[in-house]
Amino acid sequence: QVQLVESGGDLVRPGGSLKLSCAVSGSIASITAMNWYRQAPGKQRELVAGMTIGGNTKYADSVKGRFIISRTYARNAVYLQMNSLRPDDTAVYICNVETTVREYWGQGTQVTVSS
Repeated sequence: QVQLVESGGDLVRPGGSLKLSCAVSGSIASITAMNWYRQAPGKQRELVAGMTIGGNTKYADSVKGRFIISRTYARNAVYLQMNSLRPDDTAVYICNVETTVREYWGQGTQVTVSS
């Protein structure tokens, strides 16, 4: 079992920055990838950024050059640095990890970008 707890969501003005954190506990050794998804009202959940344990990263086209995913070496936390935020980045951001057995989801943290 893996437990995920996100934090860092907030109300921020367009152009601002925010860093999300996801604390990871449990069967950390089985983790193969760590990801951030988001879901806006009325929209499907989408992958924002992902990182394999080997360090390979991937980003949604809409966030490339603005968002950076990172993690601790111990795999007990994953972060999402969000810069140049735009109103269409408003969503619930959800931490996800993939293990050798299944994937796990956090509860999400709300990010609102508005002036």
